[in-house]
Amino acid sequence: MTTKPPKKSEETRERILEAALGTFRERGFAGATMREIAGHAGVAVGAAYYYFESKDAIVMAFYERAQQEMAPQLERILATSRTLEQRLRGILEEKLRYFAENRALLGALSSHADPKHPLSPFSADTAAIRSADTAVFERAVADSNVVLPRNIQPYLPRLLWLYQMGILLFWVYDDSPAQQRTEVLFNQTLKMLLVTLKIAKIPLLRPLHKLAAELLEVVYGKA
Repeated sequence: MTTKPPKKSEETRERILEAALGTFRERGFAGATMREIAGHAGVAVGAAYYYFESKDAIVMAFYERAQQEMAPQLERILATSRTLEQRLRGILEEKLRYFAENRALLGALSSHADPKHPLSPFSADTAAIRSADTAVFERAVADSNVVLPRNIQPYLPRLLWLYQMGILLFWVYDDSPAQQRTEVLFNQTLKMLLVTLKIAKIPLLRPLHKLAAELLEVVYGKA
């Protein structure tokens, strides 16, 4: 049974995390140092390393906190919307809103796409975060009257998670005013996605269903 850290310890850890995010925004992820972070947090360098062994550990804590803080709002979106369109739009808009302040940081971290890097969204280290995020899409699909062939349906939440990652990646590099191109991309691709899901159940497309299922099994393994 684990014991809860003392309140002062939690406050110090949170202060270091906030200082790190501010330093990353000011200096960039690569340019920031643990010494600078400790200075901005008002703690000794050793104390910073006590709570976070590296900048990577700080980013992991940022990922985890983001998921925890967004959870109530995502729960509200799932509870108050009925269609898949409403749910997907709500989920993506909430994430874009939440991460807006740290868009540059996400852009810097996007270079760590290799699954072997611990900060990659595809790595073993981020598996728990990825799994919890995919579960949100599982709930978004449930009760949304989305009917797909049985050999494809189980893969849909993971495909929607991947779609989300594509939108976020485009967004972090979007230099248009107020990221207007991302808004257009999201609106248009969401329409295309919903149309694709509607026509996917047409019997005439069964040969494609088989090919798609075989491909998904190669990519993700047995559903």
